[in-house]
Amino acid sequence: MTLFADPSEDLLAAFGLRCRDIRFGLTQDELFVAALEHDRGRIRPDGPDDEPKAYATALGLDGPLVYYSDPSCTGRPVSDTFAVARPEVDDTVWWKPGFSRFEPDAFDALLPRVIDHLNETDPTLFVTDVFCGHDPEFAQPYRFVGEYASHAYFCNIMFPSNVRDDADRAETGWTLINVPSFTCVPERDGTLSGRAVIVDIANRLALVLGRADYCGVNKKTMFTAMNYLMPAIGQLSMHCSANVGDDGRSAILFGLSGTGKTTLSADPNRLLIGDDEHVWTDRGIANLEDGCYAKLIDLNKNAEPVIAAALSMKGTMIENVPALPGRAIADTDPQDFDLTDGSITENTRFAYPLTCNPGVAEGARGPHPDTIVLLTADAFGVLPPVSILEPDEVMYHFVTGFTSKLAGTEVGVTEPEATFSACFGGPFMAQKPSVYAELLAARMAQHKTRCILLNTGWTGGPYGKGERMSLAVTRALLDAALNGRFDNAPVVVQPTLGMRMPTECAGVPDEILDPRQTWDDPDDYDHHAAELRQMFHANYESKGFADLGIVNVM
Repeated sequence: MTLFADPSEDLLAAFGLRCRDIRFGLTQDELFVAALEHDRGRIRPDGPDDEPKAYATALGLDGPLVYYSDPSCTGRPVSDTFAVARPEVDDTVWWKPGFSRFEPDAFDALLPRVIDHLNETDPTLFVTDVFCGHDPEFAQPYRFVGEYASHAYFCNIMFPSNVRDDADRAETGWTLINVPSFTCVPERDGTLSGRAVIVDIANRLALVLGRADYCGVNKKTMFTAMNYLMPAIGQLSMHCSANVGDDGRSAILFGLSGTGKTTLSADPNRLLIGDDEHVWTDRGIANLEDGCYAKLIDLNKNAEPVIAAALSMKGTMIENVPALPGRAIADTDPQDFDLTDGSITENTRFAYPLTCNPGVAEGARGPHPDTIVLLTADAFGVLPPVSILEPDEVMYHFVTGFTSKLAGTEVGVTEPEATFSACFGGPFMAQKPSVYAELLAARMAQHKTRCILLNTGWTGGPYGKGERMSLAVTRALLDAALNGRFDNAPVVVQPTLGMRMPTECAGVPDEILDPRQTWDDPDDYDHHAAELRQMFHANYESKGFADLGIVNVM
């Protein structure tokens, strides 16, 4: 295994970067201390730009690093995220809000301004070399260069190192340059505001500029790049969780936030491959990450004991959880934080190494999956708890990426709303949805992979009238699918939605399997089912899925 060389000469040759204090290859303990000493910026809406960003708890180095992003950026800055529209990628990128065109001439003028800014201000820069991906054949070298030690610390949690020899880093590696101190000028730089996240796919470079210091940007930007790179070489990158049983059979679980992707993949009888980002290659499934980035708001420690225990572990990171009133963070045990406090953001986060989980598959990899699960949380109470999908149905529901947004989750949302996110990760899918769908179809056909749609949402009526599907029922249905008990099961077809429902499953009352039977008023169910079908149709038409070869099966 080649030891990574000091990158200073590389950064000078590639970008003209001449900062004198470039700190490379620091341990996590060293980055922890550096974050406390060096990371400064705004952490309150009306606060100054020189407050400490990072803090230690009462556990010191033996506990988590606590980090606060700029209050205007406590999540991914969607409207300020772009890709450079160079001719060699322009026709293949899926352009959309949240991944808009950035003119090449504007980027080529902006990059030297950023480098000049760094050379003139001469800050301490923190550099870490990691990989995106655990499979050595397909892992992409990823170099983080930034002003905050906290961000380098985060990258070391979330991405693996030493996956393979990195002698090809200069030719194939990606560089992300993160400069919170650089404020964009829209009229000069071509941005929409003072901040920007810009991906230059053709040149394997990303810039994160201005008040865009949410840690997840350093993860999701690279994941977006992988979502372009992997399909370009015939490999399927996926926003999903994955695990493997002791029988050697693996499973993939696609799902948007709130559908149970993380909870269901954390099965005590199966080994976790990963909870968020993977690639299905010619060799099997591999996690793209080496850590987990979990939401903390309203965490139930009894239901999520792994996360609860990891809160007190060394080498972890808590993001945007407020300090307790009247108590310094340095005097606070991590277990005492009020995880219901969303006064900074509802998107409080916790980054922790994959090894904090009790059972992890060796090398965060697994064989080709036997089962694919498409998770949805239907708050309309219409979809069956489990549907067995044929290939055309898999493609339709995969590119649709349906779930529900609940009342109260956002300002102005007073009743359930249908949410559609293509491939269960639309904002991060850099190529067109049909590219991922075709790869998925080919992989499934080659490996004879089954697929179900698993509804973890409501039954007996919509949200507010019905009740949430019990976890016991969901797990029983999932276990049945993983064990192949639905492969030749008798089914009935839901007439409005055209979905094939098994008529029986051990441990599940038969009437639950047909959602119409759980409603007090079957005619009311039919009305809601017709409404939901129309929402699916409208999404299908608006996204132009017919032109992409996706069959409308509903």
